[in-house]
Amino acid sequence: MKPKSKEKDGFVPIYSVKTGKLELVERIKKTDDEWKKILSKESYNVARQQGTELAFSGKYHNCHEDGIYECVCCGTDLFDSKTKFDSRTGWPSFWKPIADENVKEHQDRSYSMLRIEVLCARCDAHLGHVFDDGPKPTGLRYCMNSASLHLVKR
Repeated sequence: MKPKSKEKDGFVPIYSVKTGKLELVERIKKTDDEWKKILSKESYNVARQQGTELAFSGKYHNCHEDGIYECVCCGTDLFDSKTKFDSRTGWPSFWKPIADENVKEHQDRSYSMLRIEVLCARCDAHLGHVFDDGPKPTGLRYCMNSASLHLVKR
């Protein structure tokens, strides 16, 4: 896994697909009430309360549309559909993020397991977990929740 915490004075570097550059953008922080007003109940539960959707229930687990998967909370570019693969787990899976800067990883010891949680680097939304059983070239499987993502089609 990679080192994290590139934040400086409330700003974080985020790669933008639109501009093709790394840009310093303001971190997004909202209260729970503010998040509840802008997110669906399911997205709030997953992205803000570290929930998870049931396997094979998310709208993107079997999606084959071409585009960019953004954070449902803040719109940060997270994954390109070109890196999506069928992991047969029931969740959308990717072998790499758009840019390492756009996600951060955190040790998750919930449910008596040791996993690596994946968060949006801009707003700290819970996206899912990363595992080391993915395909080449990275060998990683970013197992994400559809409720934390929004697909912008190309």
